[in-house]
Amino acid sequence: MRAQAAVRREALSAWPGWPARWEMWTGAKARWITYALGCELVAVVATGGALVTGFGGPVRPVWFAVLVALGVAQAEMSRRIERLRRWMSGQTHINVTSVWYLAGVVLLPPAWVALLAVVLYTHLWLRVWRQVRTRPAHRFVASTAWAMLSCFAASSVLAVSGLHGTPLQTTRGLFALCLAAAVFELVNIGLVAAGIYLYTSQRSAADLIGTWEDNAFELATLCLGGLAALALAEQPVLVVFVVAPLLLLHRYLLLKQQLQVAAVTDEKTGLLNTAGWHDSAVREHTRSQRRGAAGGGFAVLMIDLDHFKRINDTYGHLTGDDVLAAVAVAISGAVRQGDTTGRFGGEEFVVLLPGVGRAEVLGIAERVRAAVGELNVVISTGGGTVRVGGLSVSIGVARHPDAGPTLDDVLRSADAALYRAKEAGRNRVAV
Repeated sequence: MRAQAAVRREALSAWPGWPARWEMWTGAKARWITYALGCELVAVVATGGALVTGFGGPVRPVWFAVLVALGVAQAEMSRRIERLRRWMSGQTHINVTSVWYLAGVVLLPPAWVALLAVVLYTHLWLRVWRQVRTRPAHRFVASTAWAMLSCFAASSVLAVSGLHGTPLQTTRGLFALCLAAAVFELVNIGLVAAGIYLYTSQRSAADLIGTWEDNAFELATLCLGGLAALALAEQPVLVVFVVAPLLLLHRYLLLKQQLQVAAVTDEKTGLLNTAGWHDSAVREHTRSQRRGAAGGGFAVLMIDLDHFKRINDTYGHLTGDDVLAAVAVAISGAVRQGDTTGRFGGEEFVVLLPGVGRAEVLGIAERVRAAVGELNVVISTGGGTVRVGGLSVSIGVARHPDAGPTLDDVLRSADAALYRAKEAGRNRVAV
């Protein structure tokens, strides 16, 4: 019996859904896990307690159902846009469902508007975010808890102050609407910023709370939320006129993100261009200085594709571009998930390796060299199929702060090491 139980335990522990194997335990810091679990517990307890006690007054099921229907319909109409936004998204992400959250804060008791957040977030997870796979499930659950707490806090303030149910067309109603929006936004910014900081240790305002433009967009969605609440309370049929401008705002944000991505992307390889990579490196250098010696430092790999001119001369520049794209994929696959790869122009690439030790950086460099050496690039041309193999790269390695205190020092050291690797016969790593 004990043997059978041991076999069952071993089989269960090997199952990907077993809690001990969740990415949360291996991909996140302990302090973030504590914070996220704490927020989730508070959200569940507060919502459950309010449902049991009837805090905030009775619910109007019709309003709850209408807001769910509107939120789901808007998400379905903009599903493709949201997938693209999620795929391109950086650290912060403005969520247009706050339109329906603010309307719910004004029209629903605290517990029910928190449940509205759960329903709309779950729908987005099932229909959009899970398919894009840019965010682990544990971060989705934490984001849901933050939305619940923001909605609950804003609605609770209205309930405690006696402003719930105030006619919105009056001055008192306008004050209630502005107060609800302010509380919702401030609580949400605070919860999200704390979560991002604990997850990434980033401290810049843009990383934690977004840019001024991001927050202006959030303000626009809250304004639409106020109009939606007013329409539902006074003339429900008019709420459909909120959906069209919301979809246009959503599409505008996608266009903005596409332009931002295009500005820092190398068109031939899909990697960051020089400006985009350098911007990431500057931020990492700042973080490294702030963390000090305990942060592990960062390293740079300067990578040059050996004898690339021969490929262009033999097969033509279009084939050379295809080879560069294949090499970019090989390099990206050989480095770690959090590393940043860019193209410095011509046949030269660069990789930023944050939080890496002296021994580990050499292992990563050797993985890159081996991955490129194993490439066989098959390219279809007008004259048939071309197979390009026997590729190799020379790699220069430099690490901060060993190579110097500034980012320029590290880059110059990596570049000097690259030239030593080429002078020593190519297809090797030099430090």
